[in-house]
Amino acid sequence: MAVPTVARVIEAHALVYRRTWRGSVISTFFSPVLYLVAMGIGLGSLVDQGAGRADLGGLTYLAFLAPGLLVATAMQTGAGDGSWPVMAGIKWTKTYHATLATPVGVRDLVIGHLGWVAVRLTFVSVVFVAIMVAFGAVESWAGMAAVVPAVLTGLAFAAATSAYAAYLDTDTGLSTLFRFGIVPMFLFSGTFFPVSQLPDWLEPLANLVPLWHGVELARGLALGTGTTWSPWIHTAYLAAWIVGGTAVAFRTFGGKLRQ
Repeated sequence: MAVPTVARVIEAHALVYRRTWRGSVISTFFSPVLYLVAMGIGLGSLVDQGAGRADLGGLTYLAFLAPGLLVATAMQTGAGDGSWPVMAGIKWTKTYHATLATPVGVRDLVIGHLGWVAVRLTFVSVVFVAIMVAFGAVESWAGMAAVVPAVLTGLAFAAATSAYAAYLDTDTGLSTLFRFGIVPMFLFSGTFFPVSQLPDWLEPLANLVPLWHGVELARGLALGTGTTWSPWIHTAYLAAWIVGGTAVAFRTFGGKLRQ
């Protein structure tokens, strides 16, 4: 793996994005606003009036929800960029095959792909935090600290999903992944309510999901509430997913692109 070739892969993604960025405007700018208005303010006004606020550590529902939505958005962005675009590059448009005809190798391709995803995640997360600050959910300096766990979570899903997408022969498995994997994780990993409210048998399963670790870190940094486990454990868990997913991606990308 060479830094110049990885940089070229990132540059190529950036050049393509210059032509396609308009398609991501709604998800990047308007989705956070709609979620925070509908859930944080609309539903939150009911939660704040009831007994549920005690379960949130005295936080308003808007403040509790915002960091969780930040990380959940990063998860969806990372998983999205690691799914159909990867399959397209391998199976449909064959751009990855063309890339390997240059000095770029498989490892350069994978690292460059994930490097571009990291750039996208950082941009999406910074925009989301700015909207959180505008809504008064967090202080600006504390909210920006939550960008780091959001990016780590997004990369954890991007690496794993990229490895999986490269392994598949059809995109049916991707639809199944989002329907039975990403969506349930979005709903039951502490984004909308503490996982302690889940049934006792389900709570340990939620603790295994990278999204929960990212939400815990982001909420602790943005709100100063502390985390269920040590921040270093949460961080190490996310890093393990990134490293493990990347290592598997080296193998699955190589297997498909060398056929």
